[in-house]
This record gives sequence, C-alpha cells and structure tokens, in this order.
Amino acid sequence: MKTIDQISFAGKRALIRVDFNVPLDKNYTITDDNRMTAALPTIKKILKDGGAVILMSHLGRPKGGPEEKYSLKHIVPHLADLLGQQIEFADDCIGEDALAKSKALGKGEVLLLENLRFHKEEEQGDKDFAEKLSKLGDVYVNDAFGTAHRAHASTAIIAQFFPNAKYFGYLMAGELANAEKVLNGAAKPFTAIMGGAKVSDKIELIEKLLDKVDNLIIGGGMAYTFAKAQGGNIGKSLVEADKLDLALSLVRKAKEKGVNLLLPADSIIADNFSNDANTDVAKNDNIKDGWMGLDIGPESIAAFSKVVEESKTILWNGPMGVFEMEKFESGTKAIAEAVVRATENGAFSLIGGGDSAAAVAKFNFTDDVSYVSTGGGALLEYMEGKELPGVKAIND
Repeated sequence: MKTIDQISFAGKRALIRVDFNVPLDKNYTITDDNRMTAALPTIKKILKDGGAVILMSHLGRPKGGPEEKYSLKHIVPHLADLLGQQIEFADDCIGEDALAKSKALGKGEVLLLENLRFHKEEEQGDKDFAEKLSKLGDVYVNDAFGTAHRAHASTAIIAQFFPNAKYFGYLMAGELANAEKVLNGAAKPFTAIMGGAKVSDKIELIEKLLDKVDNLIIGGGMAYTFAKAQGGNIGKSLVEADKLDLALSLVRKAKEKGVNLLLPADSIIADNFSNDANTDVAKNDNIKDGWMGLDIGPESIAAFSKVVEESKTILWNGPMGVFEMEKFESGTKAIAEAVVRATENGAFSLIGGGDSAAAVAKFNFTDDVSYVSTGGGALLEYMEGKELPGVKAIND
C-alpha cells in the first residue's frame, strides 16, 4: 500500500483530498468534527516533514454553484484551532487565486480551498477540472475514505496527473487495513450485526458475509420484512413488500451455510412514530394492527448480547431501532454495550460508519471499540467486494 510514510514531504506541496463534510448548525457552528480530527495525523506528518498542505473537500450538496451555507470558509476557525496555526483560504478551488496562494505557501503552512462541489465538474469526474486541481500541488494524497466509492474529479480522476507521486493518507490506509482484517483475517467466532431500514440496502453485503460469518444478527426496520415473509403480523411496521422472497432466500442460505441467523423475537412497539407515542412489548410476529415496531425488545436484546459477547470479531452496520428517539434507543444502546464488553475481552470490533458510528458516538463508546469507520457507503461497497475508484486510482 502506497502510504505517506514512504516519502519525505520536505519542500513539497501536498494536495490532500480530505473529507471535511461536517454538519453545521444554522449559525455555521460545527456540531461533529470527527471527520476533521480524523485527518489531523496525515496533515501533521506532512507539516512536520517540512512540507506545505493544500486541503480540498466537499461540503453538503450544493445545487449548481456556490451557496453560502456550504462554504468551507465556515470551518476555517475550527481547523485553525485543531492545528494550532493560521489557515489560508482560497475563495475557489481552481483559478488564479487558488494557484497564487498555493504557490506562495511556505513550509509548514496550510491552505484550504473552497468547496469542490461548487463546480459541477467535480461530481462529473471531469478530466480538465481534475487537471486544474492538480496544478496546485507536487504530491497527491487521498485521505477521504468517505468519498472513495465515488469516481469524482478530486477522488479518482486527479491521480493520473501524479503518476509517481500519489499516496494514501493515514486515515485511508487505516480504513482499508481494518476492513481487510474483518474481511480476510477475522478471528472466530465472527459476528455481523446488520440493522437499518431496508434489506435491499444491505443485500449484497449480507450475501457476501454469509460465506464468512458464524453469526448474523438482523435488527432495525429490515427485520420486519423477514417477520412478514415468515407469515407474521407486523402491524404498520416498516416493510419492503417486494423483498419477502429475498428475505426467505437469505434465511435458507444461512441455514445451508451453517450460519447462525438471529432475528428479533420481540419488539418495542408504538402507536405512532413519535417519542410521545404509547408503547408496548410484542412478539415480532404478532404486532397489533395500527402499531409499529421501533426497537428490538428485551428478549432480543438478551439473545443478541449473549452472541456478541462471545464473539472474537464483530462487524456492526446499522442500528437496532429508532435510536434518535429516547424511547426507542434501548436496543441499539444495549448492543453497543455488548460490543464494548466483547472488545474489552479481546474481540476486534469494526463499526461501519453512518448511523452505527452516530449511535456509538451518542452513547460515548467511540473510544471503547476497536475502530469506527468514517465512511458508511464506502465501507459497505468495499466489504461487498467492489473496487473503490478512490482506492484504485492510487494503486494503479
């Protein structure tokens, strides 16, 4: 793997693709800076070598041009605090201002470019746009795992303009190493926990994992598709009516492959999708008409937790319920606690980005698991065996 440890950046300008797509409130205050802190080791290594750093990122989904709420200038003060130094800012990511500011950088200095997605060419993977970006640095470093599954100009196309000077940053290298550890070096028993709303979002990953795991736990909204497929009454719980046969085929495949498939036995049900709803506990296959399952119940928590705690490798992708609401957070929190206990006992636990990472953060367990991925979609695709454009571009 071509990482930044293989080069000294002394006297070089490093153009780094980072993922600073952080959430901002209405006052432009960052509400979660994990993606920024994750990039710090790479930035600091280059500065310590005596290099200069040019950072490029996207923020949000601007529609067809610059929008104030998506300007990266809002994150400059916090980035300056994190690095303990002044940050230069370019009002565009290409053009004369960006070029002049990048050329003027001295060793140990940092320049942040304006939002890449203010140019539609970024998401189009435009080669000319990528070439303009490439003029800003001597070395290209990709440290944005969260966008590695996109063939965008700054994540994949640009690398061709640095044939002998392209590297993975520490975050990218760490993400890939940890994903590989779970995919191809998992200690047994290996348990995968799959949650979230839809079976269809996870089908390829589930099928891939059936060849690798000892236990597969299914929770969250997708569990009701399995319950309905097996003839249960699920009230008005979330269901993918066109995926009932698929659910049954996954149950059958798990049995054929000797995988212990655990589906929820019970649920916390509610008469409304609200934190103020009336709640009850019901068997998963016997939910009252007009009621919906919004979390796994106590019986499911006990069964799932026991399996998790006895595991040596754990992959978790997707919550067990609507953990954003306090009334329906117990299942997700209990599974997080089981993952932490297993990790304390020597298991390797990989939390698969997105809602799983948000849940672990909510319950303050981020430092108590082995690794929290910064890229939900990218990790899913990598685990499914797909080639990520951002990874391929460095390896080629």
